[in-house]
Amino acid sequence: MGELRGTHVPVLLERCLELLAPALGRGGRTVHVDATLGLAGHAEAVLEAHPETVLIGLDRDTEALAHARVRLARFADRVHLEHAVYDELPDVLDRLGYPGIDGILFDLGVSSLQLDAPDRGFAYAQDAPLDMRMDQTRGVTAEEVVNTYPHPDLARVLRVYGEEKFAGRIASAILRERERGRITSSARLAELVRESIPAPARRTGGHPAKRTFQALRIEVNRELAALETALPSALDALTVGGRMVVLSYHSLEDRLTKAALADRVRSKGPVDLPVELPGSGPTFRLLSRGAELPGEAEVAANPRAASVRLRAAERLDPNATEQGRTDRERSRRRVKGMHQPGTGSG
Repeated sequence: MGELRGTHVPVLLERCLELLAPALGRGGRTVHVDATLGLAGHAEAVLEAHPETVLIGLDRDTEALAHARVRLARFADRVHLEHAVYDELPDVLDRLGYPGIDGILFDLGVSSLQLDAPDRGFAYAQDAPLDMRMDQTRGVTAEEVVNTYPHPDLARVLRVYGEEKFAGRIASAILRERERGRITSSARLAELVRESIPAPARRTGGHPAKRTFQALRIEVNRELAALETALPSALDALTVGGRMVVLSYHSLEDRLTKAALADRVRSKGPVDLPVELPGSGPTFRLLSRGAELPGEAEVAANPRAASVRLRAAERLDPNATEQGRTDRERSRRRVKGMHQPGTGSG
């Protein structure tokens, strides 16, 4: 393994530690999953803060795992590092013999290692082969997507995953270019995108190729499909009092996270019943109102935190949940009864 490439400043580190602390510091051995280990900045801080916590670190990037293994070497007796994507969490837990976990963190998107390594092809500002695979041992590359997808599929990827309003024009330009020769360079692709976008639109919103490169990265790595599977599995794996924290960097990730949590934090039973039906109450509670945004100091210290959205939730005790609902309903009924005809005083 060579020297570490790039820099790594964990995003919203103190806030993540604060949210996870009640779950990981409740006495005895606890289990924490870092679903997107990367260069292990968050993981190292968790292990330092909680001496009895066991870490399970997942990453599809073998280079990131190698660096993380060195960084976490002093905690080796309570660390499991796994070459896996986060939607493989149930299989990993089963193989390691952990029936439940106490904390889990998702720090989504591209890692500092991948973004800062020119040869990986993630950065539109540097020329490199069009790879973009987070796991370079398997899967299709961005070069294959760009040179083989028909126009409708390519435009859909750019429009849906990149939220690119000029997706059709960019896809047309790519098809014209690949008729002349295979597109293999990230710099050439970035130039094609820039030329496809009208001049007024190029002057706002950052680099014109940003959305296209994001879309290709998501497609190559099946990021949203994996996340859609992983979030429910992670919530199911949490023990009572366990907590999940998710850091998202664009609206599609955040939307999936919001939907997964919304399904768990609301009651599914009829509101007019005096008691909660067994199994119909909320199983989680949100730990913040909506998505938390980074503060100015965080963004100043770490510009990559500018687009982050944080959501977190805690697993509830179903018995306590039912009792709480019952008390609330009784109180609501008492108040409602006071305003019915024939029930008032005097």
